[in-house]
Amino acid sequence: MSHYPGLLRIAPLQGETTSSLIRRIASRYGMEAKVLRACWKWRNYPPGHEGGGARADAEVLLNAAGRQLLAGMCGVEEAVLAQALPSWAAEDAKLRAEAGDPVGLWRIAGAVAGPVAFGCRLCTARRTGAAVRVVRYAPRWERVCVRHGRWLLDADANQPLEHLDLRGVPEVAAQRRWAGVARRAGAEPERVFALARAVVARWWEQAYDWERETVWPRRHSTSLTCRCQASAFSRAAAGAVSNSPHCGAA
Repeated sequence: MSHYPGLLRIAPLQGETTSSLIRRIASRYGMEAKVLRACWKWRNYPPGHEGGGARADAEVLLNAAGRQLLAGMCGVEEAVLAQALPSWAAEDAKLRAEAGDPVGLWRIAGAVAGPVAFGCRLCTARRTGAAVRVVRYAPRWERVCVRHGRWLLDADANQPLEHLDLRGVPEVAAQRRWAGVARRAGAEPERVFALARAVVARWWEQAYDWERETVWPRRHSTSLTCRCQASAFSRAAAGAVSNSPHCGAA
């Protein structure tokens, strides 16, 4: 099969999975992703959920020829793709054995470069002009789109939702403040998020008196669990500051 450079320039989004970029390229040219993926030789099949259905967090690794082909399709230099796509330089023995032909290998993104979540479609539309689905690598403490008030969900779950609506929730500001909190506290974000998540889980297990609650019922139009996580994150971050030896008493 002959390969020709793309007519359109389709830039990658920072932290995007390579599989997500391929899907966006196909969408831009008005074709199904599987048709575009036929340009590569595949050494295995796309991963799926146990109950059937494709995984949104499926990732692809490409050999040198495969990466060159993808760069030509999207009209972007390989150096730019290497900076934006975390899986770009990932290698596998099955790929090293190949030379010449563009070859791809399916993997689950979490096993390649960390957890992945859906991107905010409104942000994607601002960047690309199309509100299409994007999957990107992102730690769980960076899942809030402050601009549009959305909690971006894990892409590895077998469910249709991509985000939860957080508009009007004051605790969403914790995401904006986190960088300063982390610097002041000297705390690892992984530890703070793990603490917040444990607190929420404990609250949920012992939620005997929700009928007395006055604040959360007014916010019931959005996911209660997600709102609790945002609140707990804020409180846990504040606790990290107050308990840090780097911070004096207020």
